[in-house]
Amino acid sequence: VQLVESGGGLVQAGGSLRLSCGASVSDFNINSMGWYRQAPGLQRELVAVIASSGSTLYADSVKGRFTISGDDAKNTIYLQMNSLGPKETAVYFCNGGRQNYGDYDLGDGMDCWGKGNLVTVSS
Repeated sequence: VQLVESGGGLVQAGGSLRLSCGASVSDFNINSMGWYRQAPGLQRELVAVIASSGSTLYADSVKGRFTISGDDAKNTIYLQMNSLGPKETAVYFCNGGRQNYGDYDLGDGMDCWGKGNLVTVSS
């Protein structure tokens, strides 16, 4: 399976962006997909995940500002990011898993990764 992110770019502090991640699937049945980010000099961290059931999980730092959603028919997920701050400048990675996200150690991520998409928030 290939995960392809889009929608990154440059935004001013306080602004919004929407990321998309499409999955091309063959014999890989995706149950959960999510977003991680890695800022310069820091470890990759979970942002949000969504299961095919619709259940979601968010990092505390983004609750109330970010929304993850999915379109099962298109094998695509979205991350609507509002009120972005400069510290959220990072490469955002799409992540997919065969099982419900609750079955994984989300500190390590799920089964497959996209190449990443840079989001830059200017102050």
